[in-house]
Amino acid sequence: MSHLDNPHALPRTTRRDVIKTLGSAGLALGLGSAGRVLAQSDRKIRIGYVSPQTGPLAAFGETDKFVIGQMQELVKPGLTLAGRPYAVEIIVKDSQSNPNKAGEAAADLILKDHVDLILVASTPETTNPVSDQCELNEVPCISTVAPWQPWFFARGGKPETGFNWTYHFFWGLEDVIAVFTNMWKSAATDKSVGGLFPNDGDGNAWGDPKLGFPGPLAKDGFKLTDPGRYQNLTSDFSAQIAAFKKGDVEIVTGVVIPPDFKTFWTQAHQQGFKPKIVSVGKALLFPTAVEALGDLGAGLSSEVWWTPSHPFKSSLTGASAKDYAELYEKQTTRQWSQPLGFAHALFEIAFDSLKRARDPGKKSDVRDALAATNLNTIVGPIAWGKGPVKNVAKTPLVGGQWVAGKKYKYDLVVVNNLTAPSIPVGASLKLLG
Repeated sequence: MSHLDNPHALPRTTRRDVIKTLGSAGLALGLGSAGRVLAQSDRKIRIGYVSPQTGPLAAFGETDKFVIGQMQELVKPGLTLAGRPYAVEIIVKDSQSNPNKAGEAAADLILKDHVDLILVASTPETTNPVSDQCELNEVPCISTVAPWQPWFFARGGKPETGFNWTYHFFWGLEDVIAVFTNMWKSAATDKSVGGLFPNDGDGNAWGDPKLGFPGPLAKDGFKLTDPGRYQNLTSDFSAQIAAFKKGDVEIVTGVVIPPDFKTFWTQAHQQGFKPKIVSVGKALLFPTAVEALGDLGAGLSSEVWWTPSHPFKSSLTGASAKDYAELYEKQTTRQWSQPLGFAHALFEIAFDSLKRARDPGKKSDVRDALAATNLNTIVGPIAWGKGPVKNVAKTPLVGGQWVAGKKYKYDLVVVNNLTAPSIPVGASLKLLG
């Protein structure tokens, strides 16, 4: 069991802050007085949680310890669901950034730990094998932090039928394409784009002629240079850099894991390749990954799913996005990171579904409540049945750029919100020097 299972690893001030911020939201959830529910409960709700906490995707799981600790403290008194007391256990598994390990973790949660519900986050390499295990074994599953197309279509999803047990919330490739092209149109370039698409779930989706970037870019007047798929954790990007130079590329895009982008960007500078704009998914989402680039991190841009300036609040605590980011920074001494809001939202949806389930101990009832979700969360409204396919609910997406920070080395500032005007812009996109 992961170190994340120990709520006592959190500072005491965090536990007080959790309890203090619950207020009426906690009562509405059905939180019992300390000890009362646990003492009466003859049934335990087990929630499994899978994410990459180690390996090359570990930046996605960096905020998990904080969120899990909060949730464990929140449910320590137990929950009253359908008029009956329940103890709650959260069981955390590390996918180790490996699809096979993710699938094994889900199988263990289902077959050994007998969980009632599974939550999973971060990239198709984690969400897909976990979702597949849940679908196979008829266990409700909520997933996030992977574009919906590689989650849905790579698993064999059919729009006319969808899935029975697995539900996903996040944005789609159509959204990130719109965000990136909106940013690029706001600056002066020759509209020549170089693509870095690895041979993985995200890379194959982003580079797909029908689902990904190639078609929309061509329609919008951009020229794409795609050198082909490469393997993650490669040590040499000379071929890609040469192709970009030959194609007079002024914009670089793609979906690259953090260590690979550091390798690419370092070698690009060494080989004299200096594009005007770099908008890359995955690698440029996290402050730790951008700081690792040193002075080469300034001006890089990415999609933005969640920030402290997003105008949303937690349905569990009432905390705003700004409040929650500040609490995270106070308790961990780390800079906020985008997965923070989505990890929290997973539990918002889980507890809301359990609260509304006719029998929270019956998986099909939890699944039915999950499918009927209509909830305002810290990442925005979530309601299945309104999305592009049955099992997908979309969340807003905007564009951001890393600029010199005040408290930290870099700050992520929203520079384009044409796709989601309710999210405030903090600056305009600036070309790389």
